[in-house]
Amino acid sequence: MKKDKQKVIGEVLNDERIKELLTLQAPAGEDRALHILTRAYRALRAEDFERFLRFYAETGLEINPVTPEGGTFLSLLETHHHAAPYAQALKNFGAN
Repeated sequence: MKKDKQKVIGEVLNDERIKELLTLQAPAGEDRALHILTRAYRALRAEDFERFLRFYAETGLEINPVTPEGGTFLSLLETHHHAAPYAQALKNFGAN
């Protein structure tokens, strides 16, 4: 990060900022739904991720995208130590 840039932590995001994640395009050969969910998981706090999933569900994108290893995005999150609230949010939206 450049010295003149300040890292922003805990920024309150409005719905429009959260919806911007839905416009992401995946790199060639990568599943778009998996790419969007991964970026949202990495960028958002758990409560914002749950808000994001409401908008995500409206798009019709897959809630259970398959990872390159053959598991679902939810199964990947379940291996992450601090991802329990994110995994629960996905389950609330029908992921398995």
